[in-house]
Amino acid sequence: MTIVVPKADAFADAGEKKYAVTRNLAELRWIQYPGHFEQALSKAIVTPATVGSRFFDHRISSYEPGAYVESHVHKVQEQIYHVLSGEGVLTVDGEDRLVRANDVTYIPPGVVHEFHCTGNDNLVFLVITSPPSDEEQQPR
Repeated sequence: MTIVVPKADAFADAGEKKYAVTRNLAELRWIQYPGHFEQALSKAIVTPATVGSRFFDHRISSYEPGAYVESHVHKVQEQIYHVLSGEGVLTVDGEDRLVRANDVTYIPPGVVHEFHCTGNDNLVFLVITSPPSDEEQQPR
């Protein structure tokens, strides 16, 4: 397989040519982001830093049993959680929801949420966030 990855500074100037990027998940390292605990790991697949995306942050996450992300809320970001395998409890505005493979949850800005792996196996899910930053958007 041929991997096409742009130079590190390829996205420094929005006027420059953009590149399509193909990556295999095995190339990416697992990261434990702030606010995530007990082996709540993610791989940043499509982000402004990794591929120069402007509108999306797309990650795959794998939480070991007992792992979780603490309760938090986004000012402007919308999120989609798409569970691929395992099971857990997604708490949305104080309501616990048992989620399993093939469950998809949309979380609008301003909704408090947290996610816990409560099953016996890893909870694996996709997280799609837009926009990538939670700062108020400035007019163009």
